[in-house]
Amino acid sequence: MKIKVFLAFLITLASTFAMAQTVPGTIHEFLPSRLQSADVVTYQMQQFLLQRAPKLPHPSSALQWTAEAQEIRRHVLNEVIYYGWPKAWIDSPPKFEDMGAVRVPTGAGYRAEKFRYEIVPGFYSTAVLYEPAHLEGKVPAVLNALGHYPTGKSMLFEQKLCINEALRGMIALSLTLLDQGEVKVDANEHYFGSDLDLVGVSGVGLFYLAMRRGLDYLYDNPHVDKNRIAMTGQSGGGWQTLILGALDTRVKVAIPVAGFASLAGRLARAPGEPGDYEQIAPDLLNGQGYQTFAAMLAPRPTLELNNAEDSCCFRAPLVKPYIYDAIKPFFALYNKESNFNFHADTQILAHNYDHDNRQQTYRFLAKWFNLPSSPDEIPVGRDLNTYSQLAAGVPANNLTILGLAKQFAAQLHHPSVPTASTARAAWVKTERTKLAKIVNYQPVSVEHPWYVADTNHDTVESVSLRFTLSNGLSATGVWIKSSWTPEGAPMTIVINDAGRGGSDKEVSDHYPEVGSLVERGNQVLVLSVLFTGDANPISGGIGRFGYMMNAVGDPPLGLEAAQLIGIAHWAQQHWHPSKISLESSGYRMQLVSLVAGALEPDLFKSITIHRGMHTMNYILDVPVHAAQVPDMFCRDFYKDFDLNMLKAMTSPAVVKESDYVSSVH
Repeated sequence: MKIKVFLAFLITLASTFAMAQTVPGTIHEFLPSRLQSADVVTYQMQQFLLQRAPKLPHPSSALQWTAEAQEIRRHVLNEVIYYGWPKAWIDSPPKFEDMGAVRVPTGAGYRAEKFRYEIVPGFYSTAVLYEPAHLEGKVPAVLNALGHYPTGKSMLFEQKLCINEALRGMIALSLTLLDQGEVKVDANEHYFGSDLDLVGVSGVGLFYLAMRRGLDYLYDNPHVDKNRIAMTGQSGGGWQTLILGALDTRVKVAIPVAGFASLAGRLARAPGEPGDYEQIAPDLLNGQGYQTFAAMLAPRPTLELNNAEDSCCFRAPLVKPYIYDAIKPFFALYNKESNFNFHADTQILAHNYDHDNRQQTYRFLAKWFNLPSSPDEIPVGRDLNTYSQLAAGVPANNLTILGLAKQFAAQLHHPSVPTASTARAAWVKTERTKLAKIVNYQPVSVEHPWYVADTNHDTVESVSLRFTLSNGLSATGVWIKSSWTPEGAPMTIVINDAGRGGSDKEVSDHYPEVGSLVERGNQVLVLSVLFTGDANPISGGIGRFGYMMNAVGDPPLGLEAAQLIGIAHWAQQHWHPSKISLESSGYRMQLVSLVAGALEPDLFKSITIHRGMHTMNYILDVPVHAAQVPDMFCRDFYKDFDLNMLKAMTSPAVVKESDYVSSVH
């Protein structure tokens, strides 16, 4: 009898040793395999966004559209643009400081002055004002918005445009775009607008205030005819022209140049037309889109300029059906179809505001401002100045976008978690409702599990799956267990910032825990949720698609948490584990895990976090770049939650943590 027991022990020991040798090799065999292509994921994301693309309104009369457009303005300004900003800052008058005259040749017919102006307290940008040499009475004015040009307002096309406007009897104000010209510093990179969103202040609002200050200045200028103010700009300046023109009716004439397209137009060129943070900011396209913003210009005179073979984006033939053809009926409501014009530049096959486009602008302004018609551009080559000659200078301690976000973050005060059980239960219920709203949590279910591969080597078996979710998006996973693990054994779901897949080294680095879990008799499900591993779109798509999802009101963080919860529920029903635990690696999946656990605290027995953050402030301190991890930048998230609060909300699940990432780089 003793011999039989001893032999059984030896067999068990040998089997355990064999499995210990087999498990790591088996993991290396199947975890790196792609279960779906990036093209498939890209298509799914395109379809997901198309279903949520704002529909163009269909008013039946000018009166109806005027009222509807005004309500959209109110909503976008109050709920999106000015969200979180101090009212005193929004309502403050323009503060422009004269920094001296610009060199102008004698008898040139115009004069120019350098300014710096305050966007919000402590944050300045710069501008140049061009005026006719002899100002009499009130004259038209043009707000000129620059796009993404490192030399800012010294760009030759910008100088030629503004000087010509002044020589034709108009006052021209040229603004420097954030992160260009004299405010071009790393901490002003546009995607740091997401850091403002994170702490509860609309990032796109800063860009709006920066351009609105210029309009405020012109509107208050005693020499400006308030009924003859135009706005124009190219690229990012074209976007500014559309947004400020749509939301502020003080803009009487709008000339956007190669600056925007509809969401459908963006998606047609996967992963979408280029677009900076402010163009796809949170909730900006939730309920209204760029087609609607263009329609809101009606019946004011509008000239849409695009380039036939633009080297960047927004090519004329691809934009026209969405923007001009679709919007012209809105002008027809007012019997003002002739007020809306479209021109395709075929002379220069590039992203430009060069000669042909400027000529169109001069003619349009002369027509609508009742100025003498002078269609040809006035040569001003001898008048052009260098970057340093046009520099106005900003304060040495000038704030930045990131600095402003940190300033707001320093004012946050997260509540303490109640200790008394009754108070704690009420607190958790309130906070859970708030969390679900912030991440826009919409439960999903596994609509179809695709069984695509399997292995059965010695002591380990696996099944690889693609999960089609009920919202049309997908995830992938590999289920693993030893051959003698009984049905109903505990399950551990494993997620990682890098996703399931990659090289052998990535598997070794990111999944050392999988082998030991299998050896201990666990079922293991290794997942790639949205925006990780082979649930990622084509190269460059993670930031673009992530931001577009935020823009239509579906934050990636909520979508990822919903996938994790939905697949865990499916696993419960399919593999019948006695309990489910969750292990995550990396600060992205830390956030997804804690959000999922806080939303459904009874789903997981425990949550183990590797290489996570101590606090959400890590994102600002490093700083983490939003374009690579848009799921971490959910509007209001850090304003209302820090990690200790989420951990408290996961109870009765136990949270275990190890191996924190450093908060200092």
